[in-house]
Amino acid sequence: MIRIEGTIETPHRHPDCVAAALEPDNLTLIRTHPIEGGVRAEIDGTKLRSIIASVDDYLMNLAIAEDICTSASR
Repeated sequence: MIRIEGTIETPHRHPDCVAAALEPDNLTLIRTHPIEGGVRAEIDGTKLRSIIASVDDYLMNLAIAEDICTSASR
């Protein structure tokens, strides 16, 4: 069985807010947490199609979370 692992790190002005907005998406394939100056998503799975779909969903949700957190801080 092939194991696929990776991380996505993105810079954010409000990493705690962005990570909290993404927390409901923390399932078995992707786990997100704030880091200094940004957010880190750790990806781990065995089915490439599932990982691709999860990363695609994550990136869309990340963009929305960033917009919401930026707007809320104004």
